[in-house]
Amino acid sequence: MKRLYQTLLLILVVPLWAHAQTNEQASTATPSSFNLDECIKYALENTIEIQNAKVDEQIADQRVKETIGIGLPQVDGSVSLMHNPKLPRFYSMYNPGDPGGFIDLSSIPGIEAGDLVALPNFFQQPSSGDAGLKINQLLFNNSYLVGLKASDTYQSLSRKTTKQTEIDVIEKVAKAYYAVLVSNERITLFESNIARVDSLLRTTKALNENGFAESIDVDRTQVTLNNLKSERLKFINLQQLSLGLLKFQMNYPMEREIVVTGSLADLKVNDEFIAQYAEGWDYKNRIEYDILDTQKRLQELEIKNRFSQSTPSLVAFANLGYSTMSPNVGGLFRTESGIETTSQYGPDKWYPYSALGLSLNIPIFSGLQRSARLQQAKLSLQQINNRYTSLKQGIDLSIEQNTIVFRNSLETLQSQKENMELADRVARVTKIKYEQGVGSNIEVTDAESSLREAQVNYYGALFDAIVARIDLEKAYGKIDPLQYSTTK
Repeated sequence: MKRLYQTLLLILVVPLWAHAQTNEQASTATPSSFNLDECIKYALENTIEIQNAKVDEQIADQRVKETIGIGLPQVDGSVSLMHNPKLPRFYSMYNPGDPGGFIDLSSIPGIEAGDLVALPNFFQQPSSGDAGLKINQLLFNNSYLVGLKASDTYQSLSRKTTKQTEIDVIEKVAKAYYAVLVSNERITLFESNIARVDSLLRTTKALNENGFAESIDVDRTQVTLNNLKSERLKFINLQQLSLGLLKFQMNYPMEREIVVTGSLADLKVNDEFIAQYAEGWDYKNRIEYDILDTQKRLQELEIKNRFSQSTPSLVAFANLGYSTMSPNVGGLFRTESGIETTSQYGPDKWYPYSALGLSLNIPIFSGLQRSARLQQAKLSLQQINNRYTSLKQGIDLSIEQNTIVFRNSLETLQSQKENMELADRVARVTKIKYEQGVGSNIEVTDAESSLREAQVNYYGALFDAIVARIDLEKAYGKIDPLQYSTTK
């Protein structure tokens, strides 16, 4: 019993210890560093949406193989055993000129010419067995030929759908990545502001000790410093949320640390992109248009398939096998037919049989079902053609809206940048004046507050401009997953 308890204890404790060790190693592991391209590559390889899209591609590949298999030989094997406790009888009209073959019907009392007589089954044993192969080979079927073309197009559609999913993932990851960079820049600015206000606080305290500043000036500066530290803590928490969102978009383990590298200084956000994206613009640059083209080709092939179902089809077939009979089921396994024969095969054999032939199927009339299905396919094609107009209008509207939003964000960004530069200059000048004794502490604290507000507004405008640029890239179809592929 003691050994049993020890075994149970090991079973419970060892997995928990191993799990704790794994978590400890994960927590102490060196954080992985990612720039934008690395974030996107990781997401393209690990996000569930793309994994499912690639599974859909594999399903499409298997459907193509399934379609091809229709034209290959179809072979079915079968084995059957049957026992008839009571064999059926044959019925025959009594004719005096034909005594009935095996039995002289004239010897049976009450039988007259023209009577319907039930005869014993002389040609079948109670037990029988059969083992055979049925082989069918499609020689011609116009619907099958259309299906082969459609399977390739369906495969192409699945790949384009995967590309659309990849574009969506790239968009989400890029926005989350830049949100982290903006948060990092904001925290860096807060560190700089805190250091500057802390220096101001020490200066104010020194002036107060020497009688050149009031204690209220010290308190006012201390309040400003406390507010900066409090806001810095809020932005640090927001940064963790931004990192969590980035991990989620990348499908990166939440429990693992991640370090985002890169700088906003390397990012270009200006109106040159509008002309650059518009150059050589075509609706086919959008993946949605490409997918609609493929859907149209599929529907056209569906119409051909509906029409081809009214054309003849030719199939070759072969039936091969062996059969036997016996007075009982056990005799089937010993091949005891119990039938005397002078055949070259002799008794107690499984006798072979074979049949070869062609089957021509000619559809004649299906109650107008084929015609109705054909008309449905044509109407579906008409709907797809109508969607072209709607899609083009939607693309045009998307480009126009995102262009306006991008231009507005650039103007706001430029304005906020100028405000931040002016606020920084005012803060520096007021601090110098205060240190030289020609300015007031109130002016300095007000200038610091204005600078902090201008900085927050600037980075908010910068992030809006980045998002607007990404949306504009997507509207013009400029996001290309291939540039992030590791197999290109």
